[in-house]
Amino acid sequence: MIELLRRMLQYDVWANREALRSLRQGAPPPRSLRWFGHIIGAELLWLARMDGTQAQLPVWPELSLDQCEELLQDLAQRIPGHANTSSLARRVDYTNSKGERWTNTVEEILTHVVIHSAYHRGQIASDLRASGQEPAYTDYIHAIRHRLVE
Repeated sequence: MIELLRRMLQYDVWANREALRSLRQGAPPPRSLRWFGHIIGAELLWLARMDGTQAQLPVWPELSLDQCEELLQDLAQRIPGHANTSSLARRVDYTNSKGERWTNTVEEILTHVVIHSAYHRGQIASDLRASGQEPAYTDYIHAIRHRLVE
């Protein structure tokens, strides 16, 4: 399981970089930039929850493409470090944006991070296509076939 999760997190890093590249083709549609900022804000929030710290950004931050790139580099360094055998079963207590208290394992959180980001990258792809731009091809199987993730 640990190797699959690590691969999925590598995929998430790669796919986010590809999505950013596609947003830089021209003026990104405002909704796409907002969704992309949300991907970053949510990943940072989950990192903070796992680390027991305060999130550095709101979950829906207003970010420029340059800020997105900088934060993605930070996420690429920090998130995979949580995918280790000794921490996957660790339980994380947190309060969500509705004020509800929850507990999830690190494994559940990291799995959610990957799925959540893919969902919003799909919205971005649709939005870019609707605005006449070409979205990034971020299918997982594409990344595996071309050895873009190990």
